[in-house]
Amino acid sequence: MKLYSYWRSSSSYRVRIALNLKGLAYQTQAVNLLENEQQSPAYATLNPARGLPSLVLDDGTVLTQSMAILEWLDETYPTPPLLPPDPILRAKVRAAAQVIASEVHPVNNLRVLARLKAMGHDQTDTVAWMKHWMVEGFDAFAALISPTEAFSFGASPGLADLCLVPQLYNARRWGVDLAPYPRLVAIEARCLALSAFDAARPEAQADAT
Repeated sequence: MKLYSYWRSSSSYRVRIALNLKGLAYQTQAVNLLENEQQSPAYATLNPARGLPSLVLDDGTVLTQSMAILEWLDETYPTPPLLPPDPILRAKVRAAAQVIASEVHPVNNLRVLARLKAMGHDQTDTVAWMKHWMVEGFDAFAALISPTEAFSFGASPGLADLCLVPQLYNARRWGVDLAPYPRLVAIEARCLALSAFDAARPEAQADAT
């Protein structure tokens, strides 16, 4: 498999963690978002949404959108599972994960920030915008997860944790105060102590600058 990725892309980060957790071999093809390589005709043919990540399977099938890729990985390679067997708990895990993947991430990605700047907002405004939505997301996420488990919903990391860890990386990058979220930070530390998460860190990627 080949993963089209950018080292600081949080959606790519999620998929790197999952591939590592599942023990799957893959090659990484860097796509530099800062140089707009995702807008190239060649990449647009691969992924018409011009986003990251894209996962090209061994037979040439292209999968896009990180959450869809994660669901496919869990259905195709079920060990270790990213979702629990109980339908109610599965829905709760998905809800927490989507707080980050569907509510925080989309309004804080590069294309939205670029649009804000094109509308006259400066860097201070855009950073304040990102921090606002991250804080709202962390508040909701912390209220939705289990209060006692080692990870967000159990004794091992799952889909919600794969979304949480990259978002905490972004939060630190932009100066969000994480003191109100000791449980989230503790979960992150447990995750990053695992080799699958550690190897997926942005700074561990070949295209990191």
